[in-house]
Amino acid sequence: MEGVTVVDHPLVQHKLTLIRDKSISTKSFRELLKEIGMLLCYEVTRDLPLAEAVVETPLAQMQAAKIAGKKLVFVPVLRAGVTFVDGMLDLVPTARVAHIGLYREPHTFAAVEYFFKSPSDLSERLAIVVTPVVATANTAVAAVDRLKERGAKDIRLVCLIGAPEGFERVRGLHPDVPIWTASIDEGLDDNGFILPGLGDAGDRTYGTR
Repeated sequence: MEGVTVVDHPLVQHKLTLIRDKSISTKSFRELLKEIGMLLCYEVTRDLPLAEAVVETPLAQMQAAKIAGKKLVFVPVLRAGVTFVDGMLDLVPTARVAHIGLYREPHTFAAVEYFFKSPSDLSERLAIVVTPVVATANTAVAAVDRLKERGAKDIRLVCLIGAPEGFERVRGLHPDVPIWTASIDEGLDDNGFILPGLGDAGDRTYGTR
């Protein structure tokens, strides 16, 4: 699928299999979600520009590579996106974090926003939207819409799993937003949930069902 990168690293795929299992504990689900977030962060930031810097090692001076001033902002979609982004922050602790609260209206599947807070300089940052699942894509599209309204110009989307319908919708409405995921699942059921999927990521993260 054009514009969608499936991360097939063995560690990612192994942990994805573990997190799908309905029998694992809430604690294990949270830990795996964070671990996969860290692994996916490697992939979504793979092409960050580098610049040469002078470093004094204990033995000599040398030229070495450093990230060339690219400012990042992670944008977790509440709720489960927060745990997902925690692993990314372990790798990039200097990144800013925006939060967007969206829930899916159960009958129409429309995205309803209830919270938004971001840095004021979104136009100067690479914004990485972080959400565990992209099903109908209504919340993912709403998150990208909101970021663009606030001036974001460089946006990427990272998710654990997604449905083909959802990815096609994101790419159709926002062809400038590339997507990274661990899996493109089969599709959606009549209630708009991904099959085979992993259930409701928020409920499984926080034990609310």
